[in-house]
Amino acid sequence: MSTSIWTAFEQQAWQLDQRFAGGYRSGCFDYLQPTRLQPQVPARLRRPYATPVFYADWGPLDAPLLVCIGGVANTAMRFNFLAADLQERFRVVCMDWLGRGRSGWLADDSEYTRATYVEQLRQLIAHLGRRRLSLLGSSMGGSVALELAADLPQRIERLVLNDVGPSIPAARRRRRADTLARFYVFRSPEELARRIGAAQKNDGPISDEIRLFLAWHQTRWSDENGGRVYRHDPRALLAYRREAQESRLDQWALWQRIRCPVLLLHGMQSDALTPAIIARMGRSPLVDLSVAHIPDTGHTPLLSDRNQTHCIADWLQGRGSPGECSVPLAAPRTVWR
Repeated sequence: MSTSIWTAFEQQAWQLDQRFAGGYRSGCFDYLQPTRLQPQVPARLRRPYATPVFYADWGPLDAPLLVCIGGVANTAMRFNFLAADLQERFRVVCMDWLGRGRSGWLADDSEYTRATYVEQLRQLIAHLGRRRLSLLGSSMGGSVALELAADLPQRIERLVLNDVGPSIPAARRRRRADTLARFYVFRSPEELARRIGAAQKNDGPISDEIRLFLAWHQTRWSDENGGRVYRHDPRALLAYRREAQESRLDQWALWQRIRCPVLLLHGMQSDALTPAIIARMGRSPLVDLSVAHIPDTGHTPLLSDRNQTHCIADWLQGRGSPGECSVPLAAPRTVWR
């Protein structure tokens, strides 16, 4: 199939991407997959091996560090808007998960587990060489960040959970996993726009330009399929579906071990972070929890809205009001940086 129908899409997306040109450094480190995270691999094939991990690195190298990690199908570029707003006050590092974006793939589909992602985050922190830092995790990234914060309380200063708690309703998780595990081939920009629009309907009110920017970074051209495909290893999403079908997400015991302040961002139309889960989180006497409710938004807020990014920045600097608040929607974003 001719690629000419994609020419205007590519040109417009590239021009949007140039708004961030020079705003961040591209970083990479070799992630080492240990044999303990290969339990389902035949013993004769089990061995440590390295694969590259990509990250975008914003702001001064000596500024307070915030590491951002996305959901199961997200790429690091999803955090560009947040990072651009925070870069004058923070160093913001946004990582692609293994099997997503520009990071390498794992050798066996059984290795795509939350335990592997926790280890990936642990190795990124070791690579960055900071004793203390803050974490921001969206959806699956929040689950991984929560586990690491419980395991390394002396290293994590503050934790931002973007529309995720210690559990997710099982039916919702399975339904989402079934959708993500499908292999999509987009043979026209219109087809891609319809799918991305449906997938991002819960992200909150965002412009068509932002949707186009995200669609470009989340997909790549595939000669073999004659269209654009998602920029991830399909086995990673199949592994996530298998996990969602076989087990529940239950991190309540880990939640009791959190000792750093936590900011919980709640999309008020979310079906993943329910009022019952928020209430139970608030009953833990040892967790310093603040909750920010975001209107007209489901799971998960994109964090391109400047009121949301300013709320996060203030809270990270200890200026945010503790307790519970609402974050009204800002005017549409016209200047991205």
